[in-house]
Amino acid sequence: MARLNSHYLKLKAGYLFPEINRRVKAFLDTDPEGAARLIRCGIGDVTEPLPASVRRAMHAAVEEMGARESFRGYGPEQGYEFLREAIAANDYRAHGIEISNEEIFVSDGSKCDCGNILDIFGSDNRIAVMDPVYPVYVDTNVMAGHTGEGDASGLYDGLLYLACTAENGFVPAVPKEKVDLVYLCYPNNPTGATATRSQLTAWVDYALKNDAVLLFDAAYEAYIRDPEIPRSIYEIPGARKCAIEFRSFSKNGGFTGVRCAFTVVPKELECSTASGERRPLHPLWNRRFSTKFNGVSYVTQRAAEALYSEEGRAEVAELIHHYMGNAEILVAAAKGCGLPTFGGTNAPYIWVHGPKGLTSWEIFDTVLKKANVVVTPGSGFGPAGEGYFRISSFNSRANVETVAARLRALGW
Repeated sequence: MARLNSHYLKLKAGYLFPEINRRVKAFLDTDPEGAARLIRCGIGDVTEPLPASVRRAMHAAVEEMGARESFRGYGPEQGYEFLREAIAANDYRAHGIEISNEEIFVSDGSKCDCGNILDIFGSDNRIAVMDPVYPVYVDTNVMAGHTGEGDASGLYDGLLYLACTAENGFVPAVPKEKVDLVYLCYPNNPTGATATRSQLTAWVDYALKNDAVLLFDAAYEAYIRDPEIPRSIYEIPGARKCAIEFRSFSKNGGFTGVRCAFTVVPKELECSTASGERRPLHPLWNRRFSTKFNGVSYVTQRAAEALYSEEGRAEVAELIHHYMGNAEILVAAAKGCGLPTFGGTNAPYIWVHGPKGLTSWEIFDTVLKKANVVVTPGSGFGPAGEGYFRISSFNSRANVETVAARLRALGW
């Protein structure tokens, strides 16, 4: 009989967002008319239309695909040169960060890359994750067999959990023990926290000292409004020798349904073999891409390129202004309920500590049934998120204003 990957059996309860959908469905089954009133502020999916420059670029690319002379079949797995150049020039070299085109790998999503990157790392690495944490970091390590069993609280043996609390501003201190891989996400999902230059410098220094690799998820960097907050880990000296960066077009250009992202793997980043030989990671990630991926579609990459045009940059700025305006309204509503509230300043997420005595899932059920609003329970991001809930600012202004009114009406 064929054997399954038994590591999947260690996963707890199901991925967070399918569980949210299951509970919402159960609620709507008992209240069919609730669908008309329901507003979703749970999953971080954008709502505003694709920018006009993007749509025009896609139409033009489709027309190219309709002529034999300009038709494109398989493209380079790592991404077309026009997009890699646009990324390197605008996101890095324009800000004094030296990243070459060849160090950029265009993919169909940073969520995918955060899991796929494990293909090039060994199974005996000691791994640290933030708590609360984006569930993909933990679950993909479980699937890959990098952890032991999970306990009743959802913590997995073999992972080092870095507690992110209100007391430390949701930015953990570097650990005293040695680890090999560290997942960092700033601006953070779910807490909305950002890390200062000095805090990121401490992490880079730690990684260089311990031969560790930082897996830096910067999917929300476009939402940073404070000029003192780094947008890239490569702003920190030495990071090219110890960090991989993940970025996405989902939340700045509205590409959640279009699917396009990229990962940066510097050529001087090295790890050791079982025998202790130092080898660069760039060729391994390149080989992984060439073997397991056929590349993002030409139409999609032309659409992503359009985001770097003068018009595209203005449209991205307007989208971010819209969502951050939503965040301000939601922050004010949560604070107006007397609840400790974080985030929503340099990130599109609001992290709220619910009323004392209620668990995160009890808060979720209360908000769903009484306010007909879907939020995300904090415990779904890890045990340290218990008692909290996350509100997404990705929505229309009218919906956000309605959500704010409904939250106030709960009387917390």
